[in-house]
Order: sequence, then C-alpha cells, then structure tokens
Amino acid sequence: MASGLIAFFIALVASLMLVVPVRALALRVGMVDLPGPRKVHLKPIPLLGGLAMYAAVVIAVLFAFNGPARAQIVGILIGGTLVAAVGILDDRGLLHHQIKLFLGMPLAAAILLVSGIRAQIFSVLLGGQSGDFLDAALTVVWVVGITASFSILDHMDGLCAGVAAMASVFFAMLAYINGQTLVSTLAAAVLGAATGFLRWNFKPAKIFMGDGGAMFLGFLMATLGLKLRLENSNHVSAWLAPLLILGVTIFDTTLVTISRSRRGLVPFAAPGKDHAAHRLSNLGLGHRGAVLTLYLLGAVGGGAAVLVSYLSARVASLVGALALALIFAGVEGTSPFLVLPLPAGWSFILDSLYLRGAR
Repeated sequence: MASGLIAFFIALVASLMLVVPVRALALRVGMVDLPGPRKVHLKPIPLLGGLAMYAAVVIAVLFAFNGPARAQIVGILIGGTLVAAVGILDDRGLLHHQIKLFLGMPLAAAILLVSGIRAQIFSVLLGGQSGDFLDAALTVVWVVGITASFSILDHMDGLCAGVAAMASVFFAMLAYINGQTLVSTLAAAVLGAATGFLRWNFKPAKIFMGDGGAMFLGFLMATLGLKLRLENSNHVSAWLAPLLILGVTIFDTTLVTISRSRRGLVPFAAPGKDHAAHRLSNLGLGHRGAVLTLYLLGAVGGGAAVLVSYLSARVASLVGALALALIFAGVEGTSPFLVLPLPAGWSFILDSLYLRGAR
C-alpha cells in the first residue's frame, strides 16, 4: 500500500512538472501536430507529452518499488522504453506504421517473455511444452493488440490518458486486494502520470501525448493484465478481469478495425471519425460528454472486474459471454440494449452508439 501511494504521488508531481519543459522542447524541435481537415485544433500542438509520462513512471517505479521482482521491473521498463522510442520516431515521421506494429511491439513483448512475464492460460489447461508455446504466442498477441489499441484510442483530447488512468485504478485495487506489490505500484505510477498529464491534455489540449505516449500506456496496460493474479479466484475470473478492465479500448479497437476493414482501409493506419467517442459526440454529447461517458463505461468495466473476482467460474463465464455478445452486437450494428430495462436516456445513448455506423 505504501509503495503504491508513494509511486502515485511521485508520478503525479513529476508528470505535472515535466510537461512544461517537454512542451518547450517539442516546439523547439518541431515535434508538433499540424492542423488539418480531419482535426479540430486550429494551431500546431506539441506532440511529446508521452515523454513526460514515461519519465514520471520510470522515476516513480524506481524510487517506490523495492520488492523481490526487480528483474521483472527492469524488463518492463526496458520494454516500455522501446515502445516509447518507437512511438516517438513514428511521431517524427521516421518509421512506417508496419515497423512499429510488426517489429517494435513484438520485440517489447519478447522482452517481457525473457523477464518471466507471460500469459498463463494454456499452460494451465494443457501443460507441457505445447502449453508454454501457446502462452508465449498469446503473450505476443496480447501485448501487440493492447499496445496498438491505445495508439488508435488517442484521437480525442483527454481520452487515452483518462481511460488508462481509470483502468489503472482497478488494476491497483485488485492487485492490492491480492497482495501484488509490483502490479499495485506500477498501476499507481501510471495513474499518477496519466492524471498529471490530463491537467494539460484535457480539452482544450495544450500538448498531445503522441504515439510515444499512447504506445507506452498501452504496453503498461498489457503488462498489468499479464501480471495481475487473483489468488483466491477461479481461472475464468482471473483471465476475464483484465479484459473487463480494458473493455473500453478493446471494444473501440474491435469496432474501428471491422468498420475500416469492411471499407477496404488499413485499420491501424487509416484515420477516421468512426470511433465510439465520435459516435457519442455526434449524439449531441459533445467532446467533453463523449470522453466522460467513456470514462464512466471504463469504471463500469473495472467494477465488473472486481465483481467477477468473487464469482464462481460458471457465473464468471456468463459475464464473459455477455461482454463478448455486447462487442459482437456493436460491431454488427445490432443493439443488445433493446431488451434491457434501461432508463430512456441511457437506452437512447447506447442504442444509438451501437446503431450509428458500425459498418
């Protein structure tokens, strides 16, 4: 508990303070996002905000964590450094998107594997070398998928940092309940860094995190999902909890991937206003309302993760099936909320979010 609180406050203060010099540096070297027809800002916005969050997390974790898993912390920070650097190079226009997706992210996942951080699903179900191999493959897919999902989630002021902060709250909570110092400390550091950054990034943003920041946050979220263990829960609940905590970004990525693929576009390269936040904004919620609604949905997913940690495997499986049905219905443009006894306002919002443009 103490290490988590220390990590949170160090990261919060560091992030708040570091944004100012990082913003000046970005302007000096020309690392800015220029206005355009698909963008709402009318003047160049600095892009290096992720560097401030990266430094804040590293400082906080190195200072606050003093547990036995130092080798794993080093592996996490090396992998995080790699994805942050790859993202910054991409922001600078020095990398093709396929390099970061098929080389940078998998290499960061390999660093986690070498550090002893991996999924533990098939090794439990199958055992032996085949189970270990499948777990290693799943680890790479998970890390690449979640890292990339945060990269494409960074399309509205305050959205990516806020979703990461909300997820960190529930990772830290479950880790604390289950006595996992590494996870709770790392999650608290991410929460502090993202919260401090929001001071500068919430609409109207004075600085963007860029791909370096979004990929760094995504990599850490993926790592927290791999490391989280629910000691007194069944395997289904343990596997389901990270999916629920990260439900907002998983849904949004699934939505835009299928939507863009159907239109013949490259999901992780083509820009567009087909995200869940854009659809909520088009309902009349506006930018701020859309972002805050997704924060709320992130809290609902995190609360569900805490709940399933106390449920039986059968009930947890039903929760997982319902979550999968919601995602499938969303991307297919059919609303599962029509049969739920929701208040009229929420029913309208959720039905419209699902029915407006999943294709």
